[in-house]
Amino acid sequence: MAAVKSTIPDNITEEYYQISQEILVSFPKYRPPLDFYRFREQIATLEPYSRKGQRLSNQQVEELATLCENGLLFVSRSDHPVYSTHICKQLDLVLVDANLREAEIADIFIQAFHMRLEAFFEQPVQVVFDALYRDIMVLTEYLSQDMYRIRALMRRLQTKHSLVTHSVNCGVVGLWLLLTWRKGDLKRRELDRGAMAAFLHDMGMCKIPSFIITKTLPLTQEERAKINAHPGAGLKLAEKLGLAYDEMKQGISEHHERLDGSGYPRRLSESEMSNMGKLIAVADSFCAMITDRPYASAMTPKDAAKALLDDARRYDQRFSKMLHTAYAAGDL
Repeated sequence: MAAVKSTIPDNITEEYYQISQEILVSFPKYRPPLDFYRFREQIATLEPYSRKGQRLSNQQVEELATLCENGLLFVSRSDHPVYSTHICKQLDLVLVDANLREAEIADIFIQAFHMRLEAFFEQPVQVVFDALYRDIMVLTEYLSQDMYRIRALMRRLQTKHSLVTHSVNCGVVGLWLLLTWRKGDLKRRELDRGAMAAFLHDMGMCKIPSFIITKTLPLTQEERAKINAHPGAGLKLAEKLGLAYDEMKQGISEHHERLDGSGYPRRLSESEMSNMGKLIAVADSFCAMITDRPYASAMTPKDAAKALLDDARRYDQRFSKMLHTAYAAGDL
């Protein structure tokens, strides 16, 4: 990132992004999709340089590079939708752009994971998965620098019911639970694998026909059997994608198990469930409860957390209590 000139007023950096060289070269070279502004040091103000979609000459391309190198190239925050849509397709750029606010980065992550997970669930093959994997690793790198950054993502949980939305919500909630539970005792490898389990524990659902998932009437016995088989489908998909490590297998196979043995598919008891399985079970149920499903209206996060806390027979109180305490205190 080019150093910000001391002559640039604070009110300019509040309304504009200063572009780094990494960001600049990621845009189309001759037709960038947003307006550029350059800082005029003589008059200490910004002036338009080029408009979005305008065809730039070779000379202008070179001049933009020079302005960027000197810290004098900006884009307007009013172009944030374009800017964020661009960055979410090349998510590692959030790690090099020091001018993005934490809330803006959280929005970009949410948008990126919606895009990647939708593509993956439509086509769960290696090449599509690889793009999703890279983005999850960008998130864990971002959080490894400051675990409290996860709070901005927790404030962006969505209430519209879909497999994609549920998976994004679970990824965020699962990571928040993992970071809160383990705090400074979490190795990077555990963070990476926990993140994968949180985002993809429900991927077997992409093998279930959509008319069953969205059905508002009671499921038939055959339809219920298909739903109950999705952990097994997820395990097969994980094996195919090279994700057969413990955290992933535990998250996939145990997220519908319950401490009292009433869950599925194997009716495991508390002593038979892993910590990751118990954590993902709480995250999965919480994220289902805060969305509008065909058979139930959304609960507030605080009420959902309280319901899980009150259900100690089925859910691990370590994790449900973390959620309830945070929402009751207004921390999230």
